[in-house]
Amino acid sequence: MSVHAEAPNPTAASIGGAARRSWLKKLMRQRALQVMALLGIAWMIVFNFIPIYWNVIAFREFDIIQPLSAAPWVGLDHFKEFLTDDSLGYVIRNTLAMSLLKLIIGFPLPIAFALLLNEVRSIRYKKWIQTVSYLPHFLSWVILGGILATWLADVGIINKLLMGLGFIDEPISYLAEPKYFWSIIVASDLWKELGWSAIIYLAAISGVSPELYEAATIDGAGRFQKMWKVTLPCIRGTIAILFILAVSALLNSNFDQILVLKNSLNESKSTVIDVYVYQTGISDGRFSYSAAVGLLKSVIALGLLLGANYVTKKLNDTSLF
Repeated sequence: MSVHAEAPNPTAASIGGAARRSWLKKLMRQRALQVMALLGIAWMIVFNFIPIYWNVIAFREFDIIQPLSAAPWVGLDHFKEFLTDDSLGYVIRNTLAMSLLKLIIGFPLPIAFALLLNEVRSIRYKKWIQTVSYLPHFLSWVILGGILATWLADVGIINKLLMGLGFIDEPISYLAEPKYFWSIIVASDLWKELGWSAIIYLAAISGVSPELYEAATIDGAGRFQKMWKVTLPCIRGTIAILFILAVSALLNSNFDQILVLKNSLNESKSTVIDVYVYQTGISDGRFSYSAAVGLLKSVIALGLLLGANYVTKKLNDTSLF
Protein backbone atom coordinates (compact mmCIF):
# COMPACT_ATOMS: atom_id res chain seq x y z
CA MET A 1 0.00 0.00 0.00
CA SER A 2 1.62 3.24 -1.16
CA VAL A 3 1.57 6.29 0.99
CA HIS A 4 1.43 9.67 -0.73
CA ALA A 5 2.82 12.62 1.25
CA GLU A 6 0.57 15.63 1.14
CA ALA A 7 2.12 18.75 -0.29
CA PRO A 8 2.57 21.37 2.39
CA ASN A 9 0.08 24.26 2.17
CA PRO A 10 1.80 27.64 1.92
CA THR A 11 0.95 29.88 4.83
CA ALA A 12 -0.11 33.48 4.54
CA ALA A 13 3.17 34.55 6.12
CA SER A 14 5.26 32.74 3.51
CA ILE A 15 3.16 34.15 0.67
CA GLY A 16 3.52 37.65 2.11
CA GLY A 17 7.27 37.22 2.51
CA ALA A 18 7.66 36.09 -1.09
CA ALA A 19 5.61 39.05 -2.29
CA ARG A 20 7.76 41.47 -0.28
CA ARG A 21 10.98 39.98 -1.64
CA SER A 22 9.63 40.22 -5.18
CA TRP A 23 8.63 43.84 -4.58
CA LEU A 24 12.08 44.70 -3.16
CA LYS A 25 13.81 43.09 -6.14
CA LYS A 26 11.62 45.08 -8.52
CA LEU A 27 12.34 48.24 -6.53
CA MET A 28 16.09 47.66 -6.81
CA ARG A 29 15.85 47.07 -10.57
CA GLN A 30 13.99 50.37 -10.92
CA ARG A 31 16.08 52.35 -8.42
CA ALA A 32 16.98 55.04 -10.95
CA LEU A 33 13.30 55.65 -11.72
CA GLN A 34 12.43 55.54 -8.03
CA VAL A 35 15.02 58.23 -7.24
CA MET A 36 13.54 60.43 -9.97
CA ALA A 37 10.06 59.88 -8.54
CA LEU A 38 11.26 60.69 -5.01
CA LEU A 39 12.77 63.95 -6.22
CA GLY A 40 9.42 64.89 -7.76
CA ILE A 41 7.61 63.98 -4.53
CA ALA A 42 10.10 66.05 -2.51
CA TRP A 43 9.57 69.03 -4.82
CA MET A 44 5.80 68.72 -4.41
CA ILE A 45 6.04 68.53 -0.62
CA VAL A 46 8.32 71.57 -0.39
CA PHE A 47 6.46 73.80 -2.84
CA ASN A 48 2.85 72.55 -2.60
CA PHE A 49 2.18 71.02 0.80
CA ILE A 50 4.39 72.93 3.24
CA PRO A 51 3.11 76.34 2.00
CA ILE A 52 -0.44 75.24 2.89
CA TYR A 53 0.41 75.90 6.54
CA TRP A 54 1.23 79.52 5.72
CA ASN A 55 -2.34 80.15 4.61
CA VAL A 56 -2.90 80.87 8.29
CA ILE A 57 -1.46 84.37 7.75
CA ALA A 58 -4.68 85.21 5.90
CA PHE A 59 -6.32 85.23 9.35
CA ARG A 60 -3.49 87.12 11.09
CA GLU A 61 -1.80 90.49 10.72
CA PHE A 62 1.57 89.14 9.66
CA ASP A 63 4.74 91.24 9.77
CA ILE A 64 7.83 89.89 8.05
CA ILE A 65 10.15 91.13 10.81
CA GLN A 66 8.26 89.15 13.49
CA PRO A 67 7.67 85.41 13.88
CA LEU A 68 4.31 84.03 12.80
CA SER A 69 3.36 83.19 16.38
CA ALA A 70 3.59 86.89 17.30
CA ALA A 71 1.15 87.97 14.57
CA PRO A 72 -2.24 88.91 16.09
CA TRP A 73 -5.39 87.14 14.90
CA VAL A 74 -7.75 89.31 12.83
CA GLY A 75 -10.26 86.65 11.74
CA LEU A 76 -12.03 87.45 8.47
CA ASP A 77 -11.07 91.13 8.39
CA HIS A 78 -8.86 90.80 5.30
CA PHE A 79 -11.58 88.94 3.40
CA LYS A 80 -14.13 91.62 4.30
CA GLU A 81 -11.73 94.35 3.20
CA PHE A 82 -11.24 92.75 -0.21
CA LEU A 83 -14.96 92.19 -0.75
CA THR A 84 -15.63 95.87 0.01
CA ASP A 85 -12.65 97.23 -1.93
CA ASP A 86 -13.48 99.72 -4.68
CA SER A 87 -11.16 97.89 -7.08
CA LEU A 88 -12.98 94.57 -6.65
CA GLY A 89 -15.42 95.24 -9.49
CA TYR A 90 -12.94 95.84 -12.31
CA VAL A 91 -10.49 93.20 -11.01
CA ILE A 92 -13.19 90.50 -11.14
CA ARG A 93 -14.49 91.85 -14.46
CA ASN A 94 -11.07 91.73 -16.10
CA THR A 95 -10.30 88.27 -14.73
CA LEU A 96 -13.59 86.70 -15.81
CA ALA A 97 -13.69 88.50 -19.16
CA MET A 98 -10.27 87.29 -20.28
CA SER A 99 -10.74 83.80 -18.83
CA LEU A 100 -14.16 83.35 -20.45
CA LEU A 101 -12.86 84.58 -23.80
CA LYS A 102 -10.00 82.10 -23.58
CA LEU A 103 -12.46 79.34 -22.65
CA ILE A 104 -14.98 80.14 -25.40
CA ILE A 105 -12.39 80.71 -28.14
CA GLY A 106 -9.31 78.92 -26.91
CA PHE A 107 -10.89 75.66 -25.75
CA PRO A 108 -12.58 74.42 -28.97
CA LEU A 109 -9.86 75.62 -31.38
CA PRO A 110 -7.22 73.04 -30.31
CA ILE A 111 -9.86 70.33 -30.79
CA ALA A 112 -10.60 71.55 -34.31
CA PHE A 113 -6.88 71.91 -35.03
CA ALA A 114 -6.23 68.32 -33.87
CA LEU A 115 -9.11 66.99 -35.98
CA LEU A 116 -7.89 68.77 -39.10
CA LEU A 117 -4.26 67.85 -38.49
CA ASN A 118 -5.26 64.22 -38.15
CA GLU A 119 -6.67 64.35 -41.67
CA VAL A 120 -3.37 65.46 -43.22
CA ARG A 121 -2.05 62.52 -45.24
CA SER A 122 1.47 63.80 -45.94
CA ILE A 123 3.63 62.80 -42.95
CA ARG A 124 6.32 65.37 -43.79
CA TYR A 125 3.81 68.21 -44.10
CA LYS A 126 2.06 67.09 -40.91
CA LYS A 127 5.33 67.12 -38.94
CA TRP A 128 6.16 70.56 -40.31
CA ILE A 129 2.81 71.95 -39.17
CA GLN A 130 3.25 70.37 -35.74
CA THR A 131 6.74 71.83 -35.33
CA VAL A 132 5.64 75.32 -36.32
CA SER A 133 2.59 75.22 -34.05
CA TYR A 134 4.49 73.79 -31.05
CA LEU A 135 7.47 76.15 -31.22
CA PRO A 136 5.94 79.23 -29.51
CA HIS A 137 5.07 77.14 -26.45
CA PHE A 138 8.77 76.69 -25.66
CA LEU A 139 9.44 80.43 -25.64
CA SER A 140 8.86 82.27 -22.36
CA TRP A 141 6.40 85.12 -22.12
CA VAL A 142 9.31 87.47 -21.46
CA ILE A 143 10.59 86.76 -24.98
CA LEU A 144 7.16 86.70 -26.60
CA GLY A 145 6.16 89.85 -24.70
CA GLY A 146 9.12 91.69 -26.18
CA ILE A 147 8.25 90.42 -29.65
CA LEU A 148 4.62 91.50 -29.28
CA ALA A 149 5.58 94.90 -27.89
CA THR A 150 7.75 95.45 -30.98
CA TRP A 151 5.12 94.23 -33.41
CA LEU A 152 2.32 96.27 -31.83
CA ALA A 153 4.29 99.51 -31.52
CA ASP A 154 3.53 102.61 -33.61
CA VAL A 155 6.27 101.66 -36.08
CA GLY A 156 5.72 97.92 -35.70
CA ILE A 157 4.95 95.40 -38.40
CA ILE A 158 1.23 95.21 -37.50
CA ASN A 159 0.68 98.93 -38.11
CA LYS A 160 2.72 98.87 -41.29
CA LEU A 161 0.76 95.91 -42.62
CA LEU A 162 -2.66 97.38 -41.77
CA MET A 163 -1.74 100.78 -43.21
CA GLY A 164 -0.37 99.14 -46.34
CA LEU A 165 -3.66 97.27 -46.81
CA GLY A 166 -5.64 100.45 -46.20
CA PHE A 167 -7.44 99.26 -43.03
CA ILE A 168 -6.14 102.18 -40.93
CA ASP A 169 -4.92 105.68 -41.81
CA GLU A 170 -2.73 106.33 -38.77
CA PRO A 171 -0.62 104.00 -36.62
CA ILE A 172 -2.18 102.78 -33.38
CA SER A 173 -0.29 102.11 -30.17
CA TYR A 174 -2.20 98.95 -29.31
CA LEU A 175 -0.71 98.31 -25.88
CA ALA A 176 -1.49 101.89 -24.87
CA GLU A 177 -5.18 101.48 -25.72
CA PRO A 178 -7.12 99.55 -23.01
CA LYS A 179 -9.87 98.53 -25.46
CA TYR A 180 -7.44 96.31 -27.40
CA PHE A 181 -5.88 94.57 -24.40
CA TRP A 182 -8.30 91.64 -24.04
CA SER A 183 -8.07 90.85 -27.77
CA ILE A 184 -4.27 90.93 -27.62
CA ILE A 185 -4.26 88.57 -24.61
CA VAL A 186 -6.57 86.02 -26.24
CA ALA A 187 -4.85 86.15 -29.65
CA SER A 188 -1.34 85.86 -28.20
CA ASP A 189 -2.39 83.00 -25.92
CA LEU A 190 -3.76 81.12 -28.94
CA TRP A 191 -0.57 81.80 -30.88
CA LYS A 192 1.55 80.37 -28.08
CA GLU A 193 -0.54 77.40 -26.90
CA LEU A 194 -2.73 76.23 -29.82
CA GLY A 195 -0.38 73.55 -31.10
CA TRP A 196 0.71 72.38 -27.67
CA SER A 197 -2.88 72.12 -26.41
CA ALA A 198 -3.75 69.91 -29.37
CA ILE A 199 -1.21 67.23 -28.40
CA ILE A 200 -3.47 65.47 -25.91
CA TYR A 201 -6.33 65.40 -28.45
CA LEU A 202 -4.02 63.96 -31.10
CA ALA A 203 -2.98 61.29 -28.61
CA ALA A 204 -6.63 60.47 -27.92
CA ILE A 205 -7.41 60.36 -31.65
CA SER A 206 -4.56 57.92 -32.23
CA GLY A 207 -6.33 55.48 -29.91
CA VAL A 208 -9.49 55.36 -32.02
CA SER A 209 -9.93 51.94 -33.63
CA PRO A 210 -9.33 51.96 -37.42
CA GLU A 211 -12.21 49.49 -37.74
CA LEU A 212 -14.64 52.28 -36.85
CA TYR A 213 -13.36 54.39 -39.76
CA GLU A 214 -13.53 51.40 -42.08
CA ALA A 215 -17.14 50.76 -41.09
CA ALA A 216 -17.98 54.44 -41.60
CA THR A 217 -16.32 54.33 -45.05
CA ILE A 218 -18.40 51.31 -46.02
CA ASP A 219 -21.52 53.22 -44.94
CA GLY A 220 -20.55 56.04 -47.29
CA ALA A 221 -19.30 58.58 -44.73
CA GLY A 222 -16.98 61.34 -45.93
CA ARG A 223 -14.05 62.85 -44.05
CA PHE A 224 -16.04 65.45 -42.14
CA GLN A 225 -18.77 62.94 -41.34
CA LYS A 226 -16.12 60.60 -39.90
CA MET A 227 -14.76 63.43 -37.76
CA TRP A 228 -18.24 64.26 -36.49
CA LYS A 229 -19.65 60.75 -36.13
CA VAL A 230 -16.56 58.73 -35.19
CA THR A 231 -13.62 60.81 -33.97
CA LEU A 232 -15.44 63.31 -31.76
CA PRO A 233 -17.58 60.72 -29.92
CA CYS A 234 -14.46 58.60 -29.28
CA ILE A 235 -12.54 61.48 -27.69
CA ARG A 236 -15.55 62.83 -25.80
CA GLY A 237 -14.15 61.66 -22.45
CA THR A 238 -10.87 63.50 -22.99
CA ILE A 239 -12.71 66.68 -23.98
CA ALA A 240 -14.90 66.45 -20.87
CA ILE A 241 -11.94 66.05 -18.51
CA LEU A 242 -10.05 68.98 -20.02
CA PHE A 243 -13.20 71.10 -19.94
CA ILE A 244 -13.58 70.46 -16.19
CA LEU A 245 -9.99 71.56 -15.63
CA ALA A 246 -10.48 74.63 -17.82
CA VAL A 247 -13.58 75.72 -15.89
CA SER A 248 -11.81 75.26 -12.55
CA ALA A 249 -9.04 77.59 -13.79
CA LEU A 250 -11.35 80.47 -14.74
CA LEU A 251 -9.92 82.66 -11.98
CA ASN A 252 -6.33 81.72 -12.82
CA SER A 253 -5.22 84.29 -15.36
CA ASN A 254 -1.91 83.80 -17.12
CA PHE A 255 0.11 85.95 -14.75
CA ASP A 256 3.34 85.91 -16.79
CA GLN A 257 1.55 86.89 -19.98
CA ILE A 258 -0.37 89.76 -18.43
CA LEU A 259 2.58 91.07 -16.42
CA VAL A 260 4.83 91.49 -19.48
CA LEU A 261 2.08 93.16 -21.57
CA LYS A 262 0.60 95.31 -18.80
CA ASN A 263 1.47 98.99 -18.43
CA SER A 264 0.05 102.05 -16.69
CA LEU A 265 -1.97 103.04 -19.77
CA ASN A 266 -3.94 99.78 -20.07
CA GLU A 267 -4.18 99.16 -16.30
CA SER A 268 -7.98 99.49 -16.26
CA LYS A 269 -8.30 96.38 -18.46
CA SER A 270 -5.18 94.46 -17.43
CA THR A 271 -5.42 94.25 -13.63
CA VAL A 272 -6.62 90.75 -12.75
CA ILE A 273 -6.71 88.88 -9.43
CA ASP A 274 -3.19 87.47 -9.80
CA VAL A 275 -1.74 90.88 -10.62
CA TYR A 276 -3.72 92.43 -7.76
CA VAL A 277 -2.30 89.84 -5.33
CA TYR A 278 1.21 90.50 -6.63
CA GLN A 279 0.87 94.26 -6.28
CA THR A 280 -0.62 94.21 -2.77
CA GLY A 281 1.60 91.41 -1.50
CA ILE A 282 5.01 92.11 -3.04
CA SER A 283 4.87 95.78 -3.99
CA ASP A 284 2.87 97.05 -0.99
CA GLY A 285 4.11 94.46 1.53
CA ARG A 286 0.59 93.46 2.66
CA PHE A 287 1.30 89.76 2.94
CA SER A 288 -1.72 88.82 5.05
CA TYR A 289 -4.15 90.69 2.82
CA SER A 290 -2.77 89.19 -0.40
CA ALA A 291 -2.79 85.72 1.20
CA ALA A 292 -6.48 86.18 2.04
CA VAL A 293 -7.28 87.16 -1.56
CA GLY A 294 -5.34 84.18 -2.91
CA LEU A 295 -7.02 81.79 -0.47
CA LEU A 296 -10.48 83.10 -1.38
CA LYS A 297 -9.66 82.61 -5.07
CA SER A 298 -8.57 79.02 -4.40
CA VAL A 299 -11.79 78.24 -2.52
CA ILE A 300 -13.88 79.60 -5.41
CA ALA A 301 -11.77 77.59 -7.89
CA LEU A 302 -12.47 74.45 -5.86
CA GLY A 303 -16.20 75.20 -6.06
CA LEU A 304 -15.94 75.66 -9.83
CA LEU A 305 -14.10 72.34 -10.11
CA LEU A 306 -16.72 70.45 -8.11
CA GLY A 307 -19.57 72.13 -9.99
CA ALA A 308 -18.10 71.44 -13.43
CA ASN A 309 -17.34 67.87 -12.41
CA TYR A 310 -20.94 67.32 -11.23
CA VAL A 311 -22.53 68.84 -14.34
CA THR A 312 -20.23 66.93 -16.72
CA LYS A 313 -20.91 63.68 -14.90
CA LYS A 314 -24.67 64.19 -15.25
CA LEU A 315 -24.54 65.22 -18.91
CA ASN A 316 -21.72 63.07 -20.24
CA ASP A 317 -21.22 60.38 -17.61
CA THR A 318 -17.56 61.42 -17.47
CA SER A 319 -15.85 63.02 -14.49
CA LEU A 320 -12.58 63.42 -12.65
CA PHE A 321 -13.93 61.68 -9.55
